[in-house]
Amino acid sequence: MSETDTLALLREFLKKHSGQASESVTPESPLSSVNIDSLMLLELIFEFEEKFGISVPNEFPTPDTVGELVSAVDALRARKTEESN
Repeated sequence: MSETDTLALLREFLKKHSGQASESVTPESPLSSVNIDSLMLLELIFEFEEKFGISVPNEFPTPDTVGELVSAVDALRARKTEESN
């Protein structure tokens, strides 16, 4: 598990769904600047759940930046790993 995997998946998703150049998506990027609105965020969360086998809770905080989103997903991935050990 690594932040790189999560960021790479996010970049791949954005490239596929909005044509966003992956090199322009950095952890510091505000979600709004990379065209992630509430609907796109929901689709992206479903993608994370499917690819990483995690369950994102309903009370998942809305991130402001790419880095916040990646950190939150990585925390869920780490929790899943801990629970399975």
